[in-house]
Parts: sequence; C-alpha cells; structure tokens
Amino acid sequence: MLNKEEIIRLLKEAAFDAGEYWVMSGAAMVLYGIRDVTRDIDLGCTSKLADELEGRGYPSEVLSDGSRRIVFSEEIELFENWIEDQAVLLEGIPAVSLKGLIRMKEKLGREKDRNDILLIKEHLAKC
Repeated sequence: MLNKEEIIRLLKEAAFDAGEYWVMSGAAMVLYGIRDVTRDIDLGCTSKLADELEGRGYPSEVLSDGSRRIVFSEEIELFENWIEDQAVLLEGIPAVSLKGLIRMKEKLGREKDRNDILLIKEHLAKC
C-alpha cells in the first residue's frame, strides 16, 4: 500500500512533465488527505505523454473508447486523456479536482466508487 509520501516520491522519480499528467482515483484521495493509503497510482495523461511512453516501449493497450492505457511500472498506470473538470496542484503534484474526481467515480459506478464518492463529499463538507 502506498501512502502520500510514497506517491509523491514515485511520481518525482518518474519525472513526468507536470503539464502532461494528473493523479486520479485512490492516489488523488490520498493526496487530498481523504484516505491514508492506496494500492496503486492511476494517472491521466495527454496524448503527447502517451505517445512518448509508448515510443519508449512501455506496454500499452487501446481501450474501447480509443484511448490508451499504459503500464509505466508495477505501481503506476496512465490513462490517455481521461479527466473531468480540471487538475489542481497538491504539493506540486497535479491532481484532478474533487469535483472531477466525483464525476469520474460516478461514471465508473462500481460499489467502491460509490463509497469513495461518499468519503469525498464528507471531506468537502468539512472544508
């Protein structure tokens, strides 16, 4: 499981251009302080970064919507052009906004996503 410090360390080691990616899902919830840990780091990325990583030989697959999923490491996967709302900086790391995170989780619609939406809304109510 990855905590906030480990997420930040892994992203700094990956050295992606901050304008080309954003943290989503559970890792974003950890960066916002809504959760303590997550099992992996899901990132959204621009087509430019997806092209670069694919060109460097990272495994990729084309998803049903035509976008790509790229496996960067055991902990990090990138999803091309997947974002709702906008990215904001958290400790220098770009992450999808809480509003966007709720929208993304609504689209996924899994039970764990519905539970996460409740946690995000509780967090927003405290802010």
